[in-house]
Amino acid sequence: MHRLQRALDAVVERVDTPVPIVLADVVQDNIDRMQEFASQRGLGLRPHVKTHKCVEIGRRQIEAGASGITAGNVGEAEVFARAGFDDIFIAYPVWPAGTKRDRIRRLAESTRLRVGVDNVAAVEALADAMGDEPERLQLVVEVDCGARRSGTPPEAAGEVAVVARDRGLVPVGVFTYPGHGSSRDARESAAADQRNALSEAVRSLARTGLDVEVVSAGSTPTVEFSTGDPITEVRPGEYVFCDLDNTRIGACAEEQVALFVAATVVSNWVPDQAIIDAGTKALGREGNRDKGYGRVAGTGAVLAKLNEYHGFVALPPDAAQPETGKVVPVVPNHVCPVVTNFEEFIVTDSEGATLQRWPVDARGFLN
Repeated sequence: MHRLQRALDAVVERVDTPVPIVLADVVQDNIDRMQEFASQRGLGLRPHVKTHKCVEIGRRQIEAGASGITAGNVGEAEVFARAGFDDIFIAYPVWPAGTKRDRIRRLAESTRLRVGVDNVAAVEALADAMGDEPERLQLVVEVDCGARRSGTPPEAAGEVAVVARDRGLVPVGVFTYPGHGSSRDARESAAADQRNALSEAVRSLARTGLDVEVVSAGSTPTVEFSTGDPITEVRPGEYVFCDLDNTRIGACAEEQVALFVAATVVSNWVPDQAIIDAGTKALGREGNRDKGYGRVAGTGAVLAKLNEYHGFVALPPDAAQPETGKVVPVVPNHVCPVVTNFEEFIVTDSEGATLQRWPVDARGFLN
């Protein structure tokens, strides 16, 4: 029997489906493994909490040795700041519109807050938002390393940083996101692009006379290769749970998957197909016709299609038709969208010996 099915069978009478099940022992192993990786290489580890959105897991990461946390937006940062986290980097090109002006200023008063910027207009707006105390806010200039998302050209990073310094803000370094490294063949080359872009950005700041404290890199797919000068810290997120996408590209092993969705077979009338009670509202829409939308652990059964509340499980040839009422563990392609669909995790261990509930504290905080 597959380890995820074994853990599920031990708790199945105490849960309602669909529900995310988290294996606390595997989570802790993942946390410890990544912390050891970073520490051995002299890197700071600043895990991205957008993956788990859970204060309990964030605390475990800090206790293991993380230097701080990464948040995806102001709302996530506020949730963790209220829980006592005092070193937060919003790795996103923040624009302080509406209530964000006051919220950013309050965060900077209560925590060591760093925010991402990639243009001069945002620097000016952030300086205006900070009023008489711009020195409370640290800025990290985002540069593009080939993902073609946000980020200034690396050679222009110094221009953005100089404006920040002249407005009284504190530019501390540069960061990037190697989003083009999400396939098996691209992980190492994307990390090389990342290193080259960060090196050029550091030189750009140096030409302006600015010191560089932070050179921030890495995602779960590329973190293995995100080492060496000039990188000072890495920001992986998905490693804490892992998922099918990361196992497919070699960024994690199957035994490191720490989250799955428990789902119940609710219909089996169609040959070679079963319907489960987990659709897009539980699993998100990550996937496609070729790779499916998730997999039933320990089997060759793939979710071939999703409606909002229905998951269409395509059974392998000669596989037995599962009985209605059977509860199965579904491993998602991408774990982050799953987390944001639920208010809490059901937490057990690999043997199903315990049962706890951990809130998804930052769920719904999108701005």
